[in-house]
Amino acid sequence: MKTFFPSDSCKETQLNAFYPQAWLQVERGKLSKLSLQSSSSSIESLIKVPEPSILPYFKPVDYVEVLAQIHEELESCPAHERSNLYLLQFQVFRGLGEVKLMRRSLRSAWQKASIVHEKLIFGAWLKYEKQGEEIIADLLSTCEKCAQEFGPEDIATHFPVDTVLDAGSFYDTCAANGNPVSKHVTFKINDEDIVCDKQKISGLSAPFHAMLNGCFTESNREVIDLSENNLSPSGMRAIREFSNTGNLGEVSPDLLLEILIFANKFCCEKLKDACDRKLASLVSSREDALELMDYALEEDCHILAASCLQTFLNDLPDCLSDHRVVGIFMLANKKQRSIMVGHASFALYCLLSEVSLYLDPQSENTACFLERLVEFAETDRQRLFASHQLGCVRLLRKEYDEANRLFEAAFNAGHIYSAVGLARLSHINGNKQWSYDKLTSVISTGVPLGWMYQERSLYCDGNKRLADLEKATGLDPTLTYPYMFRAASLMRKQDVHAALAEINRILGFKLALECLELRFCFYLALEDYQAAICDIQAILTLSPDYRMFEGKAAASQLRTLVREHVNNWTTADCWIQLYDRWSSVDDIGSLSVIYQMLESDAAKGVLYFRQSLLLLRLNCPEAAMRSLQLARQHASSEHERLVYEGWILYDTGHCEEGLQKAEESIKIRRSFEAFFLKAYALADSSQDPSCSSTVISLLEDALKCPSDRLRKGQALNNLGSVYVDCEKLDLAADCYINALKIRHTRAHQGLARVHYLRNDKAAAYEEMTKLIEKARNNASAYEKRSEYGDRDLTKADLDMVTQLDPLRVYPYRYRAAVLMDSHKVNEAIAELSRAIAFKADLHLLHLRAAFHEHTNNVLGALRDCRAALSVDPNHQEMLELHSRVNSHEP
Repeated sequence: MKTFFPSDSCKETQLNAFYPQAWLQVERGKLSKLSLQSSSSSIESLIKVPEPSILPYFKPVDYVEVLAQIHEELESCPAHERSNLYLLQFQVFRGLGEVKLMRRSLRSAWQKASIVHEKLIFGAWLKYEKQGEEIIADLLSTCEKCAQEFGPEDIATHFPVDTVLDAGSFYDTCAANGNPVSKHVTFKINDEDIVCDKQKISGLSAPFHAMLNGCFTESNREVIDLSENNLSPSGMRAIREFSNTGNLGEVSPDLLLEILIFANKFCCEKLKDACDRKLASLVSSREDALELMDYALEEDCHILAASCLQTFLNDLPDCLSDHRVVGIFMLANKKQRSIMVGHASFALYCLLSEVSLYLDPQSENTACFLERLVEFAETDRQRLFASHQLGCVRLLRKEYDEANRLFEAAFNAGHIYSAVGLARLSHINGNKQWSYDKLTSVISTGVPLGWMYQERSLYCDGNKRLADLEKATGLDPTLTYPYMFRAASLMRKQDVHAALAEINRILGFKLALECLELRFCFYLALEDYQAAICDIQAILTLSPDYRMFEGKAAASQLRTLVREHVNNWTTADCWIQLYDRWSSVDDIGSLSVIYQMLESDAAKGVLYFRQSLLLLRLNCPEAAMRSLQLARQHASSEHERLVYEGWILYDTGHCEEGLQKAEESIKIRRSFEAFFLKAYALADSSQDPSCSSTVISLLEDALKCPSDRLRKGQALNNLGSVYVDCEKLDLAADCYINALKIRHTRAHQGLARVHYLRNDKAAAYEEMTKLIEKARNNASAYEKRSEYGDRDLTKADLDMVTQLDPLRVYPYRYRAAVLMDSHKVNEAIAELSRAIAFKADLHLLHLRAAFHEHTNNVLGALRDCRAALSVDPNHQEMLELHSRVNSHEP
């Protein structure tokens, strides 16, 4: 989702116009020197930090309570309400930034859809969310397995077949009444006569029955003229065929439309249904859908309309650039919407708004879709969320009065986060004090959250501002703005070391592009161009099209300018740098080196693969998948390509198919990467303890094949882990020691485990200390070392973990358990709650639920159980706890 930067609020924090050429002349020797003493104004313009964006998301103050309510409603609601509840759950996870949980909620909405329109909307949404992953379906087909499709294969099968009175019933009724019946009737169309079975034609509809057997003059005629009904002779012959067989046969689309209109006019429901279904099966492109949707809406054809809708939605986001498609969604009246989307209007416009917000949040399309979303909201929660989203868009479009009305409506309905919009608008109007007071009121009347203090900091200065930002970080350490503001402030005061330390705090656990961008600016100001190019190359790895300084300059352009002021590395230099940074667990630095190496003539497949490993370690799965696909694209041989395909499948949950690709690669050529992949996938997929010997053999085979020290160190480390699991500690120690000899620094952790299993806790602690000293990113090392120290050392290490990476949940659980053991129940629950406030974690919720159960707080325990089951519906221990607590509910 694009970020929201309302340009007229908090004007003093806006970035000045930036022209990179003013800083970096392309010709050497013309570099503008930036002295901290002489160019403070230039530094000031470079390092200003934009205000935090207003997120167009559903952000309840107590998301745990909302998730619990949704889970409770799902347990008892009618089937037709489930999809919308899962959609609301999706919106909660969207506000929390939990991408995997968002997708799971969408999948649940799709699976539980009770009507075909919901099925196709959520199916298209899932497809949209998985853009760029089409390769997975192709790879699965090579393994003789089909990927799951997220839409009904044949829409018509999801609509009940219309039933009408049997063809002979009208005729039989007429004959029973003693009326003389002629067996045939001739329909004249222009100059052609079409002879039909009168009984069969009268059975098509009540109007035909009345015409042929009732009191009308036509009932006594043997020839009836239908020339004035816009029906061709071919159309009438097709209708005759249908009256005889119940099948339309091979009929052209134009003729089908002619028959459809005729069937609608004469109320031939079964004939109309047949046309509807046949036309729906012919929709195969956007142009088809555009042409046929008009007929569907005009002639009340629900199946055809659904088929056209599915075609549009499966073409997202591209179809929203077609004004004809947008017009259909914008201009449909109530009856037409009912035909097109049934009772799923809110879900449809929720999807369209989501896509349009990403394309251009300020566009007229986005505003109109969101207006429809507000209009079709059926519940208070839907309405407040839609109002907040539309308020964000109105604010961007500088439609301030309307934005204020929408934020006010959302806030009054219970969406407290909309106070951010109200505060920004008040500040725009020159009433900064009202904004401050509004946030103060919000903080004092409920549970204070990090974003509340962050927002209030915008409306005060000096120490009050810094105090609010410290409070914001304490409550929610994932907010980037406080770190950026503090770092920029320190840089302006020429406290370079403290400024870098501050921005590095968040980059140590959250690889935020805006934070890398700010650090890049710091390095520019310091004329440290080697460090600057490292950061900009990391940015380009994560987002190749990234634009810096609020979109004013392409990152790739800035990199070109900075490169003029750093020394070029040879291929050998690059490998040395990569070994140094990999060994010191400097993942951002390693990314940068690989980016530079990709410009050389080196084998790109291998480098993109290494890049994907680093990105996974940095918790950037989408970028990692992009790199893996590039590795496959640049593979130098078939056996290499098969390995990368295997990793793509493995990383997307298709472990057996990944294993199959590894085996295919080995058949072509025995290689390190193929054996390593096979060992990795087998160890993960097999529940049989005896497979350890096979994994050991595969890793030994891998080590016999040519590879570089970086990968061999990883293989030795993995082999050591398998030996430990098999209780072969001497062999494990040998593996770890050999890995350390080739500078695989993480092997210290495995060797520490060996020491611990040999009952040498002090040696284990010392081994982990070596890793901490060597690793640049060492939060995990402190966490592991905590297992080997005494109670005070353990507490100190875990406190350090929280300081370095507040997203790691084990330290909170450990501290809470210690407090609980000391009978400090409230403090124990508070320790868990401070982490739960910014991280929806199953284990934290599980432990807090257990604490509530222990203190007989049944409602608190039940709430946490339900919220935890929203995070993982199949967690067995959680299900058991929920069942136990639920049985005690009053």
